[in-house]
Amino acid sequence: MVAYYRVSTDQQGRSGLGIEAQKAAVAAHIAEAGCDLVGEYTECETGKKHSLDNRPQLRKAVAHAKRSRAILVVARLDRLVRSTVVLSLLKTSGVKFVCCDMPSANVLTIDILAAVAEEECRAISARTKAALAAYKRRGGKLGASLRQCRNLTAQARRKGAKAAGLAVQLKANEAYSDIADDIRKMRDAGLSLMAIARRLNDLGHTTRRERPWNPVQVRRVLMRDTA
Repeated sequence: MVAYYRVSTDQQGRSGLGIEAQKAAVAAHIAEAGCDLVGEYTECETGKKHSLDNRPQLRKAVAHAKRSRAILVVARLDRLVRSTVVLSLLKTSGVKFVCCDMPSANVLTIDILAAVAEEECRAISARTKAALAAYKRRGGKLGASLRQCRNLTAQARRKGAKAAGLAVQLKANEAYSDIADDIRKMRDAGLSLMAIARRLNDLGHTTRRERPWNPVQVRRVLMRDTA
């Protein structure tokens, strides 16, 4: 299991308020389930900021759990699910998770909350389509009706290819976001690529393809981290 703890303010994070109770609940659940704790991530942020940019530790925890085929565990449901962007991350990642205060939430509650969020998205989409249809009825042009959209220039095609490449790189960066810093620190300490790969394998980490680490894969992560 990979544990994720969250407190709402930096002050609470510094004082430790709330964290110890969450750790105790998680430790008790892990012991009862007979599982191993393979990683811990602590977030200090406000629930009012509904953006994954404010949840870097959550992204790392999800990446770690997905790559290690572990379960993400939190003490309380409200520590995890506070916004649609977090719901989206959990649904698209496919990572299993459990809340100590509501064990059934990993199957039932997430689907209910996601359904509510999806319904809102459908409502927004319907309103957008209606507005675009009204715009077209007034003589407005969209998409291929616009001259500048009919043919892509060589520069536009290069721009699209570059954007696609950046998207692939971003996906890879997210997959290793929890251990990229550790890999760089090991390299800075003088460890060889082979030594780093062995260390990662000994710690139970796998690549995002669920394969053992090797020097080539370590080099790729280092190159992306430098870029």
